[in-house]
Amino acid sequence: MLRQRIITAVILASVFLASVIFLNMNWLSLLFAFISMAAAWEWAGLAGWTMSWQRGLYSLVLFACLVALWFFCELGDAPTRTAVQPWLGIACLFWSVAMLLVESYPRSTWLWRSAITRTLMGWLILTATWLSAVFLLSLPYGPFLMVVLVLGVAAADISAYFVGRKWGAHKLAPAVSPGKTWEGLWGGVLGVLIVTAVVAAVLPLSLSHLALPSIFILGLAFAGASVLGDLTVSMVKRVSGVKDSGSLLPGHGGVLDRLDSLCGASPVFALGLILMGY
Repeated sequence: MLRQRIITAVILASVFLASVIFLNMNWLSLLFAFISMAAAWEWAGLAGWTMSWQRGLYSLVLFACLVALWFFCELGDAPTRTAVQPWLGIACLFWSVAMLLVESYPRSTWLWRSAITRTLMGWLILTATWLSAVFLLSLPYGPFLMVVLVLGVAAADISAYFVGRKWGAHKLAPAVSPGKTWEGLWGGVLGVLIVTAVVAAVLPLSLSHLALPSIFILGLAFAGASVLGDLTVSMVKRVSGVKDSGSLLPGHGGVLDRLDSLCGASPVFALGLILMGY
């Protein structure tokens, strides 16, 4: 299984890097929209909509939301921070609430287990993730920032996995994800800090005004948010009675199983850059 996971991860990383290098912002935005629709198809199943036409409709509504955001935030014409920041703030507020829901699971289940609530959760999470990615691409050195985000989330995931397997002893959220440990969490944080230090050392001159402490704080914030994204989707999957959101990616499950950490980290990363004055 580990070998299969690695092969799939290498293929996904290669496709991602090639897309970021060779596609312009408009094509990347459309590509990310289709990926979001694939994740929405899977989320619809987690929300209780099991029929194909229901899941297809759910994905189409998500796409309509993305198109509305594209025009409302003027994403195709160098979006302003004032247009995007409120939406990112709402997303980060949601993740703050999600942290409380995960911490109090299963007692908190009655607050969100209805199909309608889970339906709205999926639309909010996926639209915020797409908006964050497109906004990052619109910034100076946007592709570089997008790669940094994905690299940081991957570092958190990989470090947490291996540290947790080697030294994990204290459960992080046993009711939600029994395999996750506090040792794995801190291993993931360490991995992100290492990536953050490397990124800070190679920042382009035009980004050198960013304060190093702020960069490390941002790294810590989106490391924690990436774990929260993973735990939140795991919590919804547990209530839905499934292990994986899908089976499209060998060794990884579904698209949503690969996006869950990015869903938590991306709005925190994008909003953090705005607050840092980028």
